Amino acid sequence: MTKKSVAVIGAGFAGLAAATSLADKGHDVTVYEKNSMAGGRAREFEAEGFLFDMGPSWYWMPDVFERYFERFGKKVSDYYDLIRLDPSYRVVFGQNEHWDIPASLDEFYALFESVEPGSSVKLKKFLKEAAYKYDVGINKLVYKPGRSLRELLDPELFSGLLRLHVFSSISSYIRKHFSDPRIIQLLEFPVLFLGAMPSDTPALYSLMNYADIALGTWYPKGGMHRIVEGMKSLAEEKGVKFRFNSEVKSFQMEGNKIAAISLSDGTSGKHDYIVAGADYHHVEQHLLPKSYRKYSPEYWDSRKMAPSSLIFYLGVSKELPNLLHHNLFFDRDFGVHARLIYKEPAWPEEPLFYVCCTSKTDQSSAPEGMENVFILIPVAPGLEDTEKARDKLYTHVMDRLEQHCGTDLRKNVVYKRSYAHRDFVSDYHAFKGNAYGLANTLLQTANLKPAIFNKKVRNLYFTGQLTVPGPGVPPSLISGQVVAEEIDNAG
Repeated sequence: MTKKSVAVIGAGFAGLAAATSLADKGHDVTVYEKNSMAGGRAREFEAEGFLFDMGPSWYWMPDVFERYFERFGKKVSDYYDLIRLDPSYRVVFGQNEHWDIPASLDEFYALFESVEPGSSVKLKKFLKEAAYKYDVGINKLVYKPGRSLRELLDPELFSGLLRLHVFSSISSYIRKHFSDPRIIQLLEFPVLFLGAMPSDTPALYSLMNYADIALGTWYPKGGMHRIVEGMKSLAEEKGVKFRFNSEVKSFQMEGNKIAAISLSDGTSGKHDYIVAGADYHHVEQHLLPKSYRKYSPEYWDSRKMAPSSLIFYLGVSKELPNLLHHNLFFDRDFGVHARLIYKEPAWPEEPLFYVCCTSKTDQSSAPEGMENVFILIPVAPGLEDTEKARDKLYTHVMDRLEQHCGTDLRKNVVYKRSYAHRDFVSDYHAFKGNAYGLANTLLQTANLKPAIFNKKVRNLYFTGQLTVPGPGVPPSLISGQVVAEEIDNAG
């Protein structure tokens, strides 16, 4: 093996995974990170005694994290402790109507049966099919680099194509099994993480239901950033070097290779290979000279993006009743909200939203007797992000949240910060201010995503949520490992 010098741009999950995997194989790796800490969207910040995770808050697919650390002879428990949430989360369907989703499968079956007689039997069949998709999808499909359609000619993949339900939508697939609108809404919820309408998302992704219902919802004690700290610690153990507050501003080209990277502090670095873990669109359209780009501006504008988010980080000076750790407010018409995300982009009037109250599980995230509240509203990417739009939605959401909690919440907010499109652009160069990356539609799955490799630039590779396998923390973790294998095997 020839030792290679590799620059990794971005210290998010994909960048950390790529850097550690390459260093483990004996390569010399330096990570250049624009911000002051690792994590990308999974950074954290502290204010007035409250410790906030900035982005991801759901810990699903624990096996993916276990497999990651095991490849280096480590265990998850070497870096952080996991708590399984029970109930997993609360779904609010309306005033005085909510479901607390149990961690126990038997209790989950009983819940369905109580709502729709006969549905527990259908759910067992549904989950059996989802388990197959999870095994094939997570253990085979997502580890493919997407360089050739020949990758999909794997005998097991090909023989099981019909069982994967690739060509039907998750929306129609769920409706073949269930009729109660609340059950349908509950089962469609996990695919919202994939960034597309259920009617546009392949039924392959019922594997997310398996992840939710069978594998459970977990919480790393101390917050999601503990995962990042563990990954960074492991990377450093393997010899990875980190340079924070070091934004890559341009590439210096030499023939069909990047000869050097120019940094925000005026210095430069020379490396054999470059891994772009930063926003794909930004790297390709702004750092690469035009003649080296694989895609056109028209190509990028035609991509279906996952939503952006309007987030409120709140420190509340009193304990809040009627909230669990995770809370989904499905008490408005999802069709109307979804149309304003995917079809007719606009700020919603009455959105669905999500509330994470980590202090219900981990009091270290807030001062004693207080609550740490994270509110997320999915919104269309590319909207004009104004304080007026943010304030309007804050007022609306707080009205509903106060009604649900039965308490005057606003008067007890002692810390408030909002975060939306312009912040995603400023912090991550996020294309159109997106929060989740590229939507997982049929025409943007596997080899149909932006490629990890640009043939015009032989030493540049891409990783993260805008390429294979797609958005989300576990896929990003896998993406970094996939690109590391490609570089390690490169001539």
